[in-house]
Amino acid sequence: MTDEEMFNRNADLQTAFMQYILDHPEIIEKLPPDYLLVILPEDDPELAKRNEALLQARVSDGKPVVVVRMKSPGPAKLRISTPKVKVLAS
Repeated sequence: MTDEEMFNRNADLQTAFMQYILDHPEIIEKLPPDYLLVILPEDDPELAKRNEALLQARVSDGKPVVVVRMKSPGPAKLRISTPKVKVLAS
């Protein structure tokens, strides 16, 4: 996977997750201020592995980390099923 492909896949995941937050605003109350968001796609092991590596590299930044596990939205689908959101202590 090229860096551009990784960026595009992550952009699709982030867009779908942000749409989910807009549809379910109660999630916002659970998120800490100024956090690092890491999405681990359940159906894209290659991207999940790369994002996990980024998570490990950034976990010492002192910011709270929010890890979201979800399925990829697909090329034309921006809605996702209920993701599993976990806030890690900084």
